[in-house]
Amino acid sequence: MVSTIPGNLMTTAMAVMPHTDVDRALEMALSLDVPFWPQLPNYSYYEDMYVQAAEHFPGIVLDVDKRTLRFSTEKFIQELETALEHFDDPTMFDVSETYSAVYHRFLALDLADRPAIRGQLEGPISFGFNILDQDERPILFDDTVRPFMLDFMARRLNVQLERLKARNPNAFMFVDEPGLQFLFSAMAGYGDLKAKGDLDQFFAQVDRPRGIHLCGNPDWDFLLNMDLDVLSMDVYTNAEIFSSYAKSIKKFLDRGGVIVWGIVPTGFEAFQEEDLPSMIHRLETVWQILWDKGVDRDQMIAGSMISPATCCLVNPDRERTVERAFAAVNRMAGQLRDKYLA
Repeated sequence: MVSTIPGNLMTTAMAVMPHTDVDRALEMALSLDVPFWPQLPNYSYYEDMYVQAAEHFPGIVLDVDKRTLRFSTEKFIQELETALEHFDDPTMFDVSETYSAVYHRFLALDLADRPAIRGQLEGPISFGFNILDQDERPILFDDTVRPFMLDFMARRLNVQLERLKARNPNAFMFVDEPGLQFLFSAMAGYGDLKAKGDLDQFFAQVDRPRGIHLCGNPDWDFLLNMDLDVLSMDVYTNAEIFSSYAKSIKKFLDRGGVIVWGIVPTGFEAFQEEDLPSMIHRLETVWQILWDKGVDRDQMIAGSMISPATCCLVNPDRERTVERAFAAVNRMAGQLRDKYLA
């Protein structure tokens, strides 16, 4: 595994932010070591991650006023041939100015001196779970739509990554896959073996570096043993269970993988209950468990980044807690670097 993703306890965050002020959201993203282009669904429904991923996808029925995103099989059949004819056109897979208020402004910045920059795209499993057809059936279960969806999302990821790499050679993307936590539920209707095959097919088409972000609790062996360069996760919530996967974590790090430890909560109540020492203690407790189980300390620190635990769109103080969480991430990373990298 060859990765240009920085470790050494640098900071980043998830792209989804609660802001309605585009300038302020971009300022916050740029306050971290590895900035990203924010996605702002409270500013516009076009900024919703599923909506952004659906741009130019055949069969999509979008109603911005009603804030609904659906799928029509009949419309898909009508539009599929045209979509396939334009599959080599990068503009079909890029993000238009209509669908993002920030993307093109971010790309216009001088970002060459940053250790890396990052983008984020909704992943095919979660997209397929959440987009329903005219029969209220997830399109993930449609054997005609699903293969096209995997190819389409891989192409979209590569086009956006190429745009980012033109601004910084160490650019990388998160594939946001909250739906992976449901794969191992009997209610999912789509098993882990099928998902593994589909994700292998998907990532085989995706340029490196490549990785997954999710806030839920999936089968960590499943993820850690995939051919990924980066795994971004909510360790604040999932610390106990994640620390039990030392063997797979060690293998992931041995391959050169980077773990983004989401440790600072962005929800108002959880954030109010914590301070910097308590969050550092929570993270170091997980680390110590892993070190005691044979994970190499220096290797893990070198392959670690720090981030908020999750995104959060609804807080009683609107954007304030999220902004305070970003600041806490920077302070925490600074203290940890002084302790482990000095």
